[in-house]
Amino acid sequence: RNTLNNDGPEAVLYLDFAGNMGLLSGAFPERIWNCIGATRTDHSLCSASGHAGINLHYGSSYGTFPEEIASQKLIIFWGFNAAASSPHLWSLAVKARKENGAGIIVVDPRKSLTAEHADLHIQLYPESDIALAYGLMNHLIENQYTDIRFIEKWTRGFDRLKAEAKEWNPTRVSGSTGISSKLLSRFGDDLGSRNPSVFLIGLGLQKCDFGADKARAVSLIPALLGNHRGFFYSSDSAFSIDRPLISGRTYCKFPQRITSQVGLADDIKKGKFKFIYVNCMNPAVTLPNQNAFREGISRDDLFVVVHDTHWTRTAKMADVVLPASSYLEKEDLVIPWCHPYIRLSRKIFPEFEESRTEIWVMREMAGRLGLTDSWLYEDPWESIQKGLRESIEEKDFEKIWASEEMVRLKSKPREYYPTPSGKIEFYSFTALQQGLDPLPGYPPPPDRQDGYFTLLTSAVSKYTNTQFQDLFGPIPAIVLMNPVDARFLNVNESDLVSLSNPIGEIKVNVVISDSVLSGVLWSPRQSEDCEGTPQNALIRSLPQRVGGGPRFNSTRVQVSKIES
Repeated sequence: RNTLNNDGPEAVLYLDFAGNMGLLSGAFPERIWNCIGATRTDHSLCSASGHAGINLHYGSSYGTFPEEIASQKLIIFWGFNAAASSPHLWSLAVKARKENGAGIIVVDPRKSLTAEHADLHIQLYPESDIALAYGLMNHLIENQYTDIRFIEKWTRGFDRLKAEAKEWNPTRVSGSTGISSKLLSRFGDDLGSRNPSVFLIGLGLQKCDFGADKARAVSLIPALLGNHRGFFYSSDSAFSIDRPLISGRTYCKFPQRITSQVGLADDIKKGKFKFIYVNCMNPAVTLPNQNAFREGISRDDLFVVVHDTHWTRTAKMADVVLPASSYLEKEDLVIPWCHPYIRLSRKIFPEFEESRTEIWVMREMAGRLGLTDSWLYEDPWESIQKGLRESIEEKDFEKIWASEEMVRLKSKPREYYPTPSGKIEFYSFTALQQGLDPLPGYPPPPDRQDGYFTLLTSAVSKYTNTQFQDLFGPIPAIVLMNPVDARFLNVNESDLVSLSNPIGEIKVNVVISDSVLSGVLWSPRQSEDCEGTPQNALIRSLPQRVGGGPRFNSTRVQVSKIES
């Protein structure tokens, strides 16, 4: 109340994300923050730039559903270690290979668990995915693998794309990617001869300097082959969920105040906020530029409240911690990002000790603030039923509530393209209107001779972001290094090294492995080093131009051995 009265609602930040993706745990409790006009983030930390890039050409980013993987002849995991981070999708691909002879190709700078079990691993240099995508498009066009009838009926701007792809001959692609012309041809021939195929685009692919362009370039390949949305990125945009109604945004009289989630550390360090409420997120580990974030969150003029089930790193830095109910202590409904099926998540036992649900806390705060807007106190399930009106029938909602059955959400048609032309736009007029390159742009390759390494990070088995460390122990504080680089730096297995750049430093143990190329390092995502410094202390808090996403996998670091 003091912050609202003295500094205004813009000085209040509601900081949330995907720690719990239920409508009752996530969307509905936003009502109090929308009611008072608090600042919100743009939720750009995870997949926003990929969505924005694909949207430029397709109008929306949904694509193939998992249940369709079984009918594909070729399955391409691009920047996607599904065996570790998405085992349900990986198991479907393995089943398709075993039962229907489908081929599996993995495009990844690292020999990941998924790559180890693929039929073909394309191990390219980091940041060179767009060159490879254009090279494949050129191969498909030059070898007449393209579906001309589909292109004429369903697409626009093919001639412009063809002209750009022609610039990417095998020699140029090989020099940019490190992939031999022979391997490029094999990949292209497999694509052309084994149709239908599906491209599963990993979220890690777009977490870099030109991430949106990477996602958009890869997404265009299946259209050349005559496949409507022949990719998978995230499918939640296929469903017509009225989230603004569920979250109360529809009822608000205040303008919506949005700030960059990727750039948040800078805002907090500068003292932009006086009160921060954290829910379903562990920002003291997950946000970029952790040194700035932790300095900011420790300001004397900032009050921080965390509502969580665990003593996260953020909770330990808060002024007040409110115990949250786990998913077993409350009912909820989750809209999946992957498939079109929903079912009720039932409450198994009552709240433990002092734990409380997000809705209980929201209403308690609303009452203490004297807020009387009736929509704050609406029955949550009535709100959700209204919000799902365009996605499920009323009888299906009753079925969800009364039984254990799954219900399929209504999906937008596969051939629906909400672009200016109503077609797939190889040459994006939406991009032109926004002052962006209408074709996927290609970044200048990093200088591989400047003494810096490219640090890649990605998920590992057992952990979901920073969760489950209480069960499996800390995320390993390690870095994988190519044997060539280890010899050059006189580094041995398990040696302690410093990874540093102008904004931070971490200290981790070396694992020597040929799973990474020379000049490339890999470390488990969102780990903390041997002294408790978060890996994200090395990551810039500069949002991407398209979509505002992060740049985790464009991080450049120097390596030095720490003598014992």
